[in-house]
Amino acid sequence: MTDLATHQARLEPHLARFRSGGILNLIAGQDVAGDEWFETRSPVDESLIAKVALGDAATIDQAARAAKAAFPAWAALGGEARKAILHRIADLIEARAEEIALCECWDTGQAWRFMSKAALRGAENFRFFADLAPQARDGQSLPTPTHMNITTRKPIGPVGVITPWNTPFMLSTWKIAPALAAGCTVVHKPAEFSPLTARLLAEICHEAGLPAGVLNLVNGMGEDAGRALTMHPDIKAIAFVGETRTGSMIMKQGADTLKRVHFELGGKNPVVVFADADLERALDAVIFMIYSLNGERCTSSSRLLVQDSIADRFNAMLAARVKAIRVGHPLDPATEVGPLIHKTHFDKVTGYVEIGRKDGATLAAGGTRVGQAGWYVAPTLFTGAQSHMRIAQEEVFGPFLTSIPFATEAEALKIANDVAYGLTGYVWTNDLTRALRFSDGLEAGMIWVNSESVRHLPTPFGGVKASGIGRDGGDWSFEFYMETKNTAFALGDHKIQRLGA
Repeated sequence: MTDLATHQARLEPHLARFRSGGILNLIAGQDVAGDEWFETRSPVDESLIAKVALGDAATIDQAARAAKAAFPAWAALGGEARKAILHRIADLIEARAEEIALCECWDTGQAWRFMSKAALRGAENFRFFADLAPQARDGQSLPTPTHMNITTRKPIGPVGVITPWNTPFMLSTWKIAPALAAGCTVVHKPAEFSPLTARLLAEICHEAGLPAGVLNLVNGMGEDAGRALTMHPDIKAIAFVGETRTGSMIMKQGADTLKRVHFELGGKNPVVVFADADLERALDAVIFMIYSLNGERCTSSSRLLVQDSIADRFNAMLAARVKAIRVGHPLDPATEVGPLIHKTHFDKVTGYVEIGRKDGATLAAGGTRVGQAGWYVAPTLFTGAQSHMRIAQEEVFGPFLTSIPFATEAEALKIANDVAYGLTGYVWTNDLTRALRFSDGLEAGMIWVNSESVRHLPTPFGGVKASGIGRDGGDWSFEFYMETKNTAFALGDHKIQRLGA
């Protein structure tokens, strides 16, 4: 197994080029610097990674105009040709998978054991949508006795993609790949906390033969570059992954231009463990879905609803495992939880420890800073919580689990639905009829029964309530990036009303 020292040595040459030249925007196939810069620092030790070209409204306008200019030719390109380019992108992602993973770990604090597979997931996304590109425009024949209706789909135009900092490379491919497969051009604004792998993806796409202007990269702040992107009249749609409050702002900013929006937003997802469940498997899934990826993901099961007859035993088993989770350097293969992304986020997550105590819940594990350098926090568990508490209602977005007891199925369903969010839900029971009843009543866009989150790319991904608008995956992605057109052909001389005759 590759050790920490080897990973650090392999990372160094990749960081060296960013340090020497900075991280530039990429517009119409050309590097664009601008007059101002900001810094990206590693959450591991707060060391400077690189300076980043600060895009603003003018930069966004330049990128949007490039995307608009490139759109007609890219939209007119046949599906098989787009498929070939997207497969070449996937090939290059796989070839640079270690570089992508190392940079992602250093830039975000995510553990190597998870990020080592992130690039391969990104390549899989490109391959999946590449294979769908030739049929993306296929429509339906909908005949009536008097007309033949033929539907088809066309790419909507230049689109904006705004991605978050938690697993930035994979989530960028999840949005950009279907947009390109559909025939759209893209302006990508990644999160300012994690710009490294967005630059790598843009380089890979152009090396694979993506025409200039089809994918444009602009780094910048949400209040300037992000706002300009969501308001730009040439951008026809915005695909955004991030927190709910930002999604609401984007919707307001895009209203004047009637911007189509796709939002994957926050979550306060329940994992419900009934007394008849396989408790060992449920325990593994509960721990994995909140403490992997540093708890920094929208689908994390941040609320544990456990039946009262087994609550004490299950919580005791849980606390013992949580205390044994290995917190450490993200490039160490043994590390299970790395540092949080930034001091701002560290302060937010650790602030909820005091909130939980004041609410009256029991701190059963963690809640403290680990080490003196970097933004490490011990995996945290609160037990004996109630649904009205802030730690049971608000998205913490860290390695922070709130355990709530329940007595009956009806009570569990009420608690599970008693939040503003509705992204995912997880149900553990060996009673099939209960599983069917409960999942039917659960207010969530995605539900797994006796499983952790296991993605199947053709299935719809998205949430309800404050967790989002729209669905990704399979043909659902094309419904967002494309417009549907119907053409009706008369089959004969049907009767037409005559006015004024």
